[in-house]
Amino acid sequence: MNVQWYPGHMTKAKRQMQEDIKLIDLIIELVDARVPLSSRNPDIDELGKNKARLILLNKADLADERQNEAWKAYFQSKGFFVVKIDSRKGSGMKTIQNVILEACKEKTERDRRRGIKNRPIRAMVVGIPNVGKSTFINTFAGKACAKTGNKPGVTKGKQWIRLNKGVELLDTPGILWPKFEDQQVGMRLACVGSIKDDILNMEELSLWLIDHLRENYQGTLTERYQITEQGTSVEVLEQIAKARGCLKKQEELDYAKAALLLFDDFRSGKLGRITLEWVKNENDQ
Repeated sequence: MNVQWYPGHMTKAKRQMQEDIKLIDLIIELVDARVPLSSRNPDIDELGKNKARLILLNKADLADERQNEAWKAYFQSKGFFVVKIDSRKGSGMKTIQNVILEACKEKTERDRRRGIKNRPIRAMVVGIPNVGKSTFINTFAGKACAKTGNKPGVTKGKQWIRLNKGVELLDTPGILWPKFEDQQVGMRLACVGSIKDDILNMEELSLWLIDHLRENYQGTLTERYQITEQGTSVEVLEQIAKARGCLKKQEELDYAKAALLLFDDFRSGKLGRITLEWVKNENDQ
């Protein structure tokens, strides 16, 4: 399955980000903890060199905790600050403020030496679509979400959000790269819902997910659907369709409905905590 998706407005968003980067001290990048590398935009490392960097492993509650820890160590080894969060429920959010201060310590000390006191840290929040950026901003800012006046960019319609006296956020549109060099990246992003389902072949995608689950999370499908995991991935999807009564007229099995059911269960965590991208595969990079 060939996954390509790059709406035109994303090119504009990247150009905008190149301008905005000049205004900020810290880049806060949200990634999906289930697909941490695949949900990163490779452009951001180039755009954000010489800036402090914080990676938030969002939706960590849906991901395999062993892999969460492995990814945290992986990104820290590359020089990033890292926090595991669940922006919907708010877990991990309380630690972010201190990590921001730690990440920008050098900048704060430089300001102090120049006699500049109490200048807020300006951070940019970035992330690909559907990684939970808006939810994070709303949860982190609480009811203090507000534009701040007299700032570069405000008049151009950029959204500066004052979190507290110490930190201001610049919101940006989520951006995605123009094409996936590796089709596995596209498949993983499609699985977690970063690409619209209606442009995908969900049945074909479900076979990829079934294979991943059988290889890495053996017994998960058996436990959820009371089926065996033997046979081809098509046969496993057929078993899911039978187990859940996914039928068309004339008692014909509805594979499309079974595929959507599988994705609903995966994305909502009903299959358990599952990571689609493991650190062990990235050690050679």
